[in-house]
Amino acid sequence: MENSKRPVLYKNVSKDLLSKIQSGVWAVGDNLPSEAQLCEMLKVSRQTIRHALQHLSEAGYIHRRQGAATRVISTSSPRKFSQSFNSLGEILNYPRNTYRKNHIEEYVECDVQLQKLLDAPIGSAWYHIGAVRLEEDSDLRLAWTDIYILQQFAKLTQNKNHGQHMVYAQIEEEYGVSMAKADVEIYASTFTKQPADLLGVEVGSPCLVVVRKYYDKDGQPFEVSVTQHPEHRYTFKMSLRSSNLENN
Repeated sequence: MENSKRPVLYKNVSKDLLSKIQSGVWAVGDNLPSEAQLCEMLKVSRQTIRHALQHLSEAGYIHRRQGAATRVISTSSPRKFSQSFNSLGEILNYPRNTYRKNHIEEYVECDVQLQKLLDAPIGSAWYHIGAVRLEEDSDLRLAWTDIYILQQFAKLTQNKNHGQHMVYAQIEEEYGVSMAKADVEIYASTFTKQPADLLGVEVGSPCLVVVRKYYDKDGQPFEVSVTQHPEHRYTFKMSLRSSNLENN
């Protein structure tokens, strides 16, 4: 009997905690009481408290990290954006209702550190764009992107609709460079200060990093982008279908 009631109990506890958050008992940025204090306050077991906190964390109301206090990060559940991919072209693009806003535009030279990312000769000339990707309707900040393109493509940033279209596609259209290959790498990391401040997240908080490298027909990179996504703001989904099933 106790096991069957436990899910209901932790959900009721999570609702109680959420009500206190939304009523201002604990404001955004405040730390919640410890698990032991919450157990005493709500007269429930530590396991129930942990289930309730996990529920609130997954919904995007609080941030939990081992060895640190649980912090309130939102009074409303952040929206999640999903995207299904069925082809290479789709995985290289973002939904049409998003756009980039540039914060950095500068000429850079490939040094030893950048060479690891750009896969280009040391001393080669590049143009760096640092931008926030936002949702059109709400201006919700979805991600921070560092884009590196060859310096001869720098004028693309002057295009009227530059922020609405993928840069590699603009290079293809305006300069006749055909993308022959694209490499995509995805890994987990943490935010440094500049992107964290621009996205409104905590320095050191987790992020999903997507690195895209675009190569021309000669195997030379002409664009490299590094995009950092805060947790709970964007989801990548890929749908794969077996060709064998289609042929049977």
